[in-house]
Amino acid sequence: MIFQPKPFINILIFSCLFFTACRQTDHNFTVKDVPAEYLKLGNSYLEVSTVAEGLSVPWGMDYIDNKILFTEIAGKVKELNLTTGEVRTLLEIEDVFTRTTPGLLDITIQKNTKDDPYVFLNYTKKRDSLVVSTLMRYQYNGSELINPTEILSVAGANGHNGTRLLIDKNNILYWATGDVADNNMAQDSTTLNGKVLRMNLDGSVPADNPIPNSLVYAWGFRNIQGMTLDKDGNLFTAEHGDAIEDEVNWVRPLHNYGWPLIEGKHDTDKELAITAKTKMTEPIRSWTPVIAPAGMAYYNHDEISEWKNSLLLVTLKSQTLRVLNLNEDQHSIKEEHIYFGKHFGRMRAVLVLPNGDVLLSTSNRDWNPQPGFPKENDDRIIRLRITDQKPQSFLQEDPKVTAASSNQNAAVLYKNYCASCHKEDGKGVANSFPPLVNSARINDLTAFTKLLLEGTKDKKPINGVSYEQNMASYSFLKDDELAAIINYVKTEFGDKKTTTPEAIKALRIK
Repeated sequence: MIFQPKPFINILIFSCLFFTACRQTDHNFTVKDVPAEYLKLGNSYLEVSTVAEGLSVPWGMDYIDNKILFTEIAGKVKELNLTTGEVRTLLEIEDVFTRTTPGLLDITIQKNTKDDPYVFLNYTKKRDSLVVSTLMRYQYNGSELINPTEILSVAGANGHNGTRLLIDKNNILYWATGDVADNNMAQDSTTLNGKVLRMNLDGSVPADNPIPNSLVYAWGFRNIQGMTLDKDGNLFTAEHGDAIEDEVNWVRPLHNYGWPLIEGKHDTDKELAITAKTKMTEPIRSWTPVIAPAGMAYYNHDEISEWKNSLLLVTLKSQTLRVLNLNEDQHSIKEEHIYFGKHFGRMRAVLVLPNGDVLLSTSNRDWNPQPGFPKENDDRIIRLRITDQKPQSFLQEDPKVTAASSNQNAAVLYKNYCASCHKEDGKGVANSFPPLVNSARINDLTAFTKLLLEGTKDKKPINGVSYEQNMASYSFLKDDELAAIINYVKTEFGDKKTTTPEAIKALRIK
């Protein structure tokens, strides 16, 4: 089924209405007025307010006793008091290894206990020269995180570490791990990477796990960035694809979700041949071009009735909040609504509060800021709440891209598939993605075409610089689309020599 996104909802800034929020300095917090904005949903209105600002890449967040505990990627765990607006640091982890995407990642809090609930954190650290991804357990006594206990460590890397954590109503912990950019991990059910793991709160294997004496619940994942449970206990994850097919999966025990043998929907001859021999499970939603899905939460509250029984998904690349309305069977998505296109920048986490409010966190001070970000008050936590206010007008945004010329089509293709890594100005990201400007590789037309068709796997230095990220194959694009991208790159950043779809087809045959 193909889903057509609805037009972006109107937003208007009203300078006359303000909300008190916090801003961090080196040692304390000051109060600052931040203007509210408004969102129209049918006959309802949402107030969109900043409740914390001046943060440093908040990654995960969870709720307890009218407080939000959240992580910052460099190693701090902070507490936001929703009553007073105060933000304070609870914990600073000294041995966090962070570079681009590694660091202090997700957090989850035990809910069904009154005294000193467990708090689980995941972060990357170095053991000698190796990166490991570590699951830590603390207890929260209302003012401190105490009794640190290491529960488990798995392989880590400079990328693809996952991670999302959650605890269900039966005190079972789920940990979604990344494949650490190792294509041998995700399909090997004897390893713990590229998996959803299921464990007791002491790290032991539950008696009802699908594989006896194993934490592995499901496998075949690339880089899960979102995970949530619905009202019936169904588990959903959001996952980064490679160059295509970002995914939302309904995760079930012993199911294989395909990576790296299959990406996204089973819709090529090669993929269908694989599934004829080995049973694999398709996502319930996929996106090409990719949107870089991040945190996900389930909404089933009466407050925002239009969102009831929906998955709320925030994204990094498309810089949106997506509301995915589930069917009554909870196993498929019937509609997709898109909000805030590039209005707040990259968004990393989303959380539904018991009263029906929704919190979003931005990620604009991370390694890959998008054009126009970070803003002065980034990063921040943003609250969406039903309001009786009735604004008179809204700022209309249209998500559709209209290409008036072939050159604009090429620019759109470059933006969709290349700009998030190599940037719109072609200057790349230091130590992660090489620049295209004045690159000898793009000026060699045959080599550049083969690079797009085949991708890279060896991470060879370029002009003496080692880059952490491999390049995906773009062979799924049509010959004319590849030609448009190549010609755009060479015209904007290179020697201006162009190619043709026929030339690309000839190289495919070879």
